[in-house]
Amino acid sequence: MNRAIRHDLPIHFLLIILGIVTFYPFVFTFLTSFKSSYQISHNFWGLPWPFQPSNYRDAWKGISPYLLNSLIVTGGSVIGVLFVASLAAFVFARFTFPGREFLFLAIISLMMMPSILLLVPQFLLIKHLRLLNTRWALILPYIAGGQVFGIFVLRSFMASIPGELFDAGAMDGLSTFQSYRHIAVPMSVPILSTIAIMNILGTWNDYVWPLVTISKNQLWTISVGVMSFSMSTSSFETRGVMFAGYVIASLPLIILFFFTMKSFVKGISSGALKV
Repeated sequence: MNRAIRHDLPIHFLLIILGIVTFYPFVFTFLTSFKSSYQISHNFWGLPWPFQPSNYRDAWKGISPYLLNSLIVTGGSVIGVLFVASLAAFVFARFTFPGREFLFLAIISLMMMPSILLLVPQFLLIKHLRLLNTRWALILPYIAGGQVFGIFVLRSFMASIPGELFDAGAMDGLSTFQSYRHIAVPMSVPILSTIAIMNILGTWNDYVWPLVTISKNQLWTISVGVMSFSMSTSSFETRGVMFAGYVIASLPLIILFFFTMKSFVKGISSGALKV
């Protein structure tokens, strides 16, 4: 064993331990989701045998409505965030107007404010707008909160786009909105993908805001629905179904990141987090 290998061996050993600690909960959840109540009671840490795929059938019946609600809320809010943030960032990057820097700093300062401090004002606003127990009570605040980070990262990137491209577009007859649509947005696709993924993760996993604003279980998102589902299946007789519900709730995010990992990395490396 040469000196380089001996020098790196403790680091590799530490990374292996950290990897096991990180991934073991996911592996344990997946394996337990195929166990029967008897296996969980008598072989809690062992492998499932025989497998119980019926757990997933029962779990799907319980949480599928919540998955649909989360897909609607997440999809609507992400589309709104991308449109509003990219349009605002384009204005901040390409136009000069009185108070531009002050307004931009005022928007960015919202990133420094803990979201829990805005919980009560946002709830009162949604209540006065009579949007409680509607999907708009989730979609609109998610758009309002998610665009701040989007404006922050997109403004720097759009400001770095050569102005000659927009001048050439204007000479070809493009209007301001057409320049935004055909020049700024296509060139910002990697960063827009990064912002979309981050907003999807935050919206999909949010628990407090849907719990506060939605009391109808028909409109619960997956985070609240899974918690209610796990409480109703907390006994050993149905715990395998509970773990199957956890896996089903995680699958959309796993699939999303699996297919968009390259775009996510490309967006970061191309300056998505550059200030």
